[in-house]
Formats: sequence, structure tokens, C-alpha cells
Amino acid sequence: MITRDVQAFAAFAKALSPDFGLACAKAAFLVTPEGFALAEQSASDNAYMDLGVAVDPQRALAQHRALHRALSASLPTVAFPGDPAMPDGLFPNNVFATAPGRLVIGHMRHAVRQREAGRTDIRGFFAAMGYAETDLRAQPGICELTGALIIDRARGLGFCGLSERCDEAGAAAMHAAFGLRGTLMFDLAPGEYHTNVVMSVLAGRAVVICPDGFADPAAAAGIASLYAPHVVELTSAQKAAFAGNGIALSPDRAWMSEAGAASLTADQHRQFGQAGFALGRVALDEIEKAGGSLRCCVAEIY
Repeated sequence: MITRDVQAFAAFAKALSPDFGLACAKAAFLVTPEGFALAEQSASDNAYMDLGVAVDPQRALAQHRALHRALSASLPTVAFPGDPAMPDGLFPNNVFATAPGRLVIGHMRHAVRQREAGRTDIRGFFAAMGYAETDLRAQPGICELTGALIIDRARGLGFCGLSERCDEAGAAAMHAAFGLRGTLMFDLAPGEYHTNVVMSVLAGRAVVICPDGFADPAAAAGIASLYAPHVVELTSAQKAAFAGNGIALSPDRAWMSEAGAASLTADQHRQFGQAGFALGRVALDEIEKAGGSLRCCVAEIY
């Protein structure tokens, strides 16, 4: 099923068992922010970026190293070297994603990001492990992978927010590439560029979601109903602090940036605990100047 009908999707999804695949990745990879800078093309449709702020490349690199060390406590995590000619390369999850035995390559909107998909080292890494490639660059739809598409890997469900970074053709291409059981398409609120800023699904059993990030709050309510009672609802201010840009890389720990975690209330922290997650946090304020946060930095390996 791939649909915009929230009620039909919810009825379909509630009948599914969490037997589609692993709820969390078996490994992950990062791309280091070498020559960290802000990409002007990306800023044209990313309201979380401000080209007027100064950036410190060495501080960004140090924060990224700390992220690598922290995530390695949850699962094996490798890092590929960045390229100053690819300033958004530290957010590889938009360009590369995996399903078991398959590497998916996204169709990026901006030329500055399209060049990342040609990296022979990352593609060669997966080829050496026997992963087949599914390259979505030639199909007509724009689809920025797990930036636009939030995947519940346990149940085989996709939640795809449509914006300049993903259209319906792109959503359909990703639905097929990941072999999903069902995908719900919905419009993001004006000014939102990626779904993974407004929501995250944690290990298939909890959702962190900001209704203000959706053009229609009914879509957010329908998604939340699938994970009740483990729903952490965010305010717009918490979304702006990247509290929605989190990930669970093991069944017992969720990760987000220090700014995102600091924005949560005591009750929201308790909600994470009630869902079975300790909350890991890493300071990423320098990297967040580029309009993404912790989830954006992580490409999962299934």
C-alpha cells in the first residue's frame, strides 16, 4: 500500500506484526566534515540554515569525532573521509541507505549534493560486502532517502513527507526500493524540508513527532496512533532545537543532539524511559549550523 489516506493506512498498519526485519541497524557509517562549510544551494530550501553565521571547521570536526565515539558504544560505526567540495557530505543518510543486501542511492534535488552519489569509496565498500545497488538517480522523482522517508523497519512501514526534497514519484520509487509493506505520503508544513526533522520512529515501538511540522495535523495524529502510548509530542521550539532528529541504534538507547535533549521537559524524558530508551546526547551545535543534526549524520547499515 502507498497512499495519502491516513485512516486507511492506519487500519492497514495496525494489522501488521513487527516481523518485517530488524528494528535497529546492525551497523552505521558517517562521513567526516572535512573543510566544514555551509552550502548555498541547500540553504535555499532549508530554513534551519543561516548563511550569515560563521562556522568553525575544526570545532565541527571535533564534535563529529565525539559523535563517532559515542555511537560506537551502540553498534559498529565506520567513518568515510569528507570532501570540502561536498559541504553537505556529512549528512550521508540523504544520499545512501540500505535494505538487507541492497544499497539504495537517492535522487538529490541540488547539484551540490548530487555529486556525493558518485563516491566510489562508499559504493565500493558495499559492493565488496555483496550489496546490490538500486540507483534512483535516473528515475524522475526527487527522493532524498531517509531524510524524506522515515522507516519503521520492524513493520516495513514508511512515512514520507513531501516537499521540494521529495515528490510523489520519488516516494513511490523509495517504497519499491526498500520493499516496504506500506507507505503513507503527506505534505510537510511550508518551510519544512525533511521529514526526519519533524519526526522519528524509534526501534519500531515509539515515535517522536511535532504536529506543527505537518501541513495537516491529522497526518501526525494518525501516525501517533500507531505507537501509542509511546508518543513524545514536540513543540515547534523543540523541533527547531532538533529534538525530532533522533535515532535508536539499539533497542535500549535513543540518540539526539545535546540541544535537542536539553529542550525536552522532565515529563518527556520520562516518556523515553517508559518506552524503554535511555537517551544519549552529543553536542553538535556547530554541525547544526548546516541545517541538520544527529540523525542526518547517520547512514544505517541493514
